[in-house]
Amino acid sequence: MKKSMYCCLAGLLSLYANAQVGIGTSSPNSTLDVNGKTTLRKELRVGGTSTSAGNAGLNGQVLVSQGEGLPPVWKSLNLSFMEEGQYKLINSYLSSDQVGITTLSSNVAGDTIYKNNVGDDITDTSKGKWVEIPGLENNFTIKNGKNRLTYQFQTGVEMKAPVATTSQNIGFACGVFRNGKLVAVRPDKIASNNNTDKEGIQDYIFTLSYTEQNVPVGAQKVKLACRKIDTSNVLSQFVIGRNVSNTNTVSNAFTLESVMKIDVIEYVTYQAN
Repeated sequence: MKKSMYCCLAGLLSLYANAQVGIGTSSPNSTLDVNGKTTLRKELRVGGTSTSAGNAGLNGQVLVSQGEGLPPVWKSLNLSFMEEGQYKLINSYLSSDQVGITTLSSNVAGDTIYKNNVGDDITDTSKGKWVEIPGLENNFTIKNGKNRLTYQFQTGVEMKAPVATTSQNIGFACGVFRNGKLVAVRPDKIASNNNTDKEGIQDYIFTLSYTEQNVPVGAQKVKLACRKIDTSNVLSQFVIGRNVSNTNTVSNAFTLESVMKIDVIEYVTYQAN
């Protein structure tokens, strides 16, 4: 029969015949079983022996478990600790597309809509005839209502005037839509500028950057879409995210591809035990 001897040490302390010690408990389940708060006034050493005090680790190291039956070890982390009240990058989503938009080219008039507002629906043609770039759709979930979403979009835009010696221009806009609603938009214009050396072809790099704050918790679907606003000549060829023709030697789908990057940044909070 297992014999026990009890003594008092700052509350409850039990010492068992098989060398199990309990502090705050009369039924220890290991060599030292502490039921209560612990205050450590000096270093914590691990891996000690009967002749060695063990390793106290280095400044900034953390104690990492190696699993049951093995002693923990001190490890150095390359990640900085986040303080409460700071923002932390949770996820980044990167997508690219070389299909682009070709349906806004020659014989397609602009929608002549010059203004947009946050919240415009992507399917509402009275707000513009938006065409999606197919490969840039991203789906993710927001878990913290205090956040920042940063959108970074870049694409090549190319046009070809009907007559190389006559300058033409096309106005257009590209926007970011979250769950079908407009959150960011930027209008722009491309002009051929009498580009006889390139047979009337003109390339342009379009960029759009925007940060949205405090996006609601839940599933999010982000799309990128563009539209033609107006054109000086409806016969001008116009594409977004690729070249107007694979036969030209000026550009290709790779050099004009579309790229979308979304950073999900959330506010750091810690729950009390």
